This record gives sequence, C-alpha cells and structure tokens, in this order.
Amino acid sequence: MIVNVGSKNPNKVEAVREILMGYEMFKYAKVQGLDVDSGVYKQPMSLEETRQGAFNRAVNSFRNSTYSFGIESGLVFSEIPTPKYFNLCVCAIYDGDNFYEGLTPGFEYPERVIKKLLEDKLEINEAVFQCGITISEKIGSEKGISSILTRGRMDRKNYTKEAIKNALIKVENPEFR
Repeated sequence: MIVNVGSKNPNKVEAVREILMGYEMFKYAKVQGLDVDSGVYKQPMSLEETRQGAFNRAVNSFRNSTYSFGIESGLVFSEIPTPKYFNLCVCAIYDGDNFYEGLTPGFEYPERVIKKLLEDKLEINEAVFQCGITISEKIGSEKGISSILTRGRMDRKNYTKEAIKNALIKVENPEFR
C-alpha cells in the first residue's frame, strides 16, 4: 500500500509514517512525501482556509496511492472572551472517494508574533524569526514553534500526530462513518 503525504516537510511525513506503524491496516504501507500546492495563502488565517489547505494537499497528492494525507497548520481567530489567535493543525485523509478529518488542540502565539504576522503579512516561520524567538528561519520544518513555546514538551511532529490520529478514527472504524 502506498500512502502519499502532500508535503515534503519532514515533520509531516515522519508524523504520518510513525503513526501508521501502530495501525494493523497500514503495517506495510510505504509513506512518501510529495511537493504539492495547498491552494491557500502561505499562512492560513481561518479554520476554513486551514481545512481547505489540508483538503487540497490530500487531493493534490492522491497519485498512485491508496490514501493521501494533507496536513495544514493555520491560525483561528476568536473574540471570546478576548480577541486571540490560536494555531490549529488539520489533517485530511483522502481515499479517492471519501475524506476523513482530524484537528489538533490549539495553542496561542505571543502577541508580538501575531502583530508582526498581521502587519507584515508574514507566515509564522518568518514572524517568530523576526521577533527573535528563534534563530532558525525554518522552525516549522524543525522542532516547530510549539517546541519553543512549550519548552520542549510538544514538538511540531508530535503536535501534528494528534491531528493524524483524529483523522484516522473513521478510517479505522468504518461503522462510524
């Protein structure tokens, strides 16, 4: 069985590979990353845009495979009780006919990062670098900003795994579809 991931980001590809090893139906799956377009802005700014990016990645990577995974992180705005932006990661799995979806818990970014992101129209990698929170310009392909903010307790790969596990619920349990 071939499983494509709609990204070359090692955190996303390895997260899928590691999670699938724990599922009997995916025991012998070959997982490979493909460079595909998300079809959304480089920094999704709503749940809808983040979901759309994940779905687009899943569809665009469905090539000679049994399943394809689209993983997209984005910001979600909430005004209650005070205005804040939260990061969420969405995983969409596509089997050629059906989509299965899962999300991660959200976390809040420092206000200076959000301000930089909104004012300068940057993506998170660039904003946290310019704010001096990291010396890496590609933190999202490394440990991730979640690792910095949680002081190493939750890196990007493990954060992404939560969305993947949630998306696999209906794949593994067809009776719940």
